[in-house]
Amino acid sequence: MREIVMLDRLDKRILGELQKDASLSNAELAERVGSSGPSCWRRIRQLEEAGVLGRTVRLANQALLGKSVNMICSVRMRTFEAESIAAFERFIADETRVMECFSMSGEWDYLLRVIASDVADYEQFLMHRLLKHPSVASASSHLALRIAKYETAIPTD
Repeated sequence: MREIVMLDRLDKRILGELQKDASLSNAELAERVGSSGPSCWRRIRQLEEAGVLGRTVRLANQALLGKSVNMICSVRMRTFEAESIAAFERFIADETRVMECFSMSGEWDYLLRVIASDVADYEQFLMHRLLKHPSVASASSHLALRIAKYETAIPTD
């Protein structure tokens, strides 16, 4: 595990603004955080090198793209051999419907957030892809009725 990166007030302001809107120009960002352009640019590069800032992406509206169903799926594995776990995680990494995957402690081994166009689309994924994987013993699905909160920004306080 990496060492925790200590941020000063300016780094936190830069990080906060970039998490709200990564499309800001360096000049706009510098103005918002009360710094010079070169100082902002240098700090952004340092945050990238430290691994604090990753790739830049744009968030898409899943409903407008016809993927309005969110399923929360708990997965139980058949075995915990390193090969089986690696094969399952490769499978999940390649599945575009799986938006998030967490290795869990407790009753279930993995927790997935899967998007689909409708329940039949999810059933197709579940029955013909996920449950057919040789590492998977069982799964339990829960339909999310709506998203009450969705955040991507990591708090810096």
